[in-house]
Amino acid sequence: MPLTLPMFPTTLVGSYPQPEWLIDRARLAGRFPPRVRAKELWRPSAEHLREAQDDATALAVRVQLDAGLDIVTDGEIRRESYSNHFATALDGVDVDHPGEALDRSGTPTQVPRVTGPISRPGPIQRADVEFVRAHTDRVVKVTVPGPFTMSQQAQDDHYGDPRALALAYAEACNEEVHDLFAAGADIVQLDEPYLQARPEAARQYGVEAVNRALESAPGTTAVHLCFGYAAIIHERPSGYSFLPELAECVCDQISIETAQSGLDPAVLETLPGKAILVGVLDLSTPAVESAATVAARVRRVLPYIDAERVVLAPDCGMKYLPRAAAEGKLRSMVAAARILRAEHESAGAPDPSVA
Repeated sequence: MPLTLPMFPTTLVGSYPQPEWLIDRARLAGRFPPRVRAKELWRPSAEHLREAQDDATALAVRVQLDAGLDIVTDGEIRRESYSNHFATALDGVDVDHPGEALDRSGTPTQVPRVTGPISRPGPIQRADVEFVRAHTDRVVKVTVPGPFTMSQQAQDDHYGDPRALALAYAEACNEEVHDLFAAGADIVQLDEPYLQARPEAARQYGVEAVNRALESAPGTTAVHLCFGYAAIIHERPSGYSFLPELAECVCDQISIETAQSGLDPAVLETLPGKAILVGVLDLSTPAVESAATVAARVRRVLPYIDAERVVLAPDCGMKYLPRAAAEGKLRSMVAAARILRAEHESAGAPDPSVA
């Protein structure tokens, strides 16, 4: 069913900063996002952790609602990283005896070790969606690490074939995607930063894996590509090494960065029919952009994509920002959307829904 949203709808990419009382943000910021479990990052004891995560998630949802976002996420508050929450919950993975793989910077890091067939023991994030759905009647989005990225963040001691590993992860993702829609999600987004980081392998089987993960999805689907968290990876190329290839993806929306990188928006002409989550908040600095600055970043893409297909978002996840900065940036983004809607209406254009 098409989503009923205003022109230039606003959303998070996925994550929102976790409170200091919930997670040790200094320890979190001093490392790459963990691929294996990192329970030592949580401040509450195990017996109180779920309640604390509930409280922090409710707070993140309230911040989004108060800021005026049109599409709400859970802020990924319950996760140590965007990927390990899901990847370490799968069967066929030995998380107690991790393997090793190169991260996107080329540094060896601990990763889940695949020792048997990848499978999903049951719904992993369903309760998270149900929690957010109980707190808002706005459009709800949930994120899941994509199969290609998970396959790159693992040591394969079972399949012996990178494509087979990615497709095994895709099967597990597909089951989860269907469960998340059944739980009340309106949009399910796959996070696939390694499509950009490993373009050669991505061209061989990346889109195939993503398409299998999204096969027969009963709602709106998105794929997020990024250059990595700005707090960790500071340099941004001026273009994506893998983006036009997603024209062959079955997803409805594609999430990209443009603010920090100054991406040439002409590349969006290669993605006809896709809604684009345009990253318009620079997460390399806690400085809060003005609404005028954010609106100007959106206008850069309008010669290359219909306004009806534009969604406003941060460049990437906001996980590493100070909370006050994150909230201020969201409010500027919402104010920019109001500016753009007024300009669009003054030009005599209708205000359609974004599918």
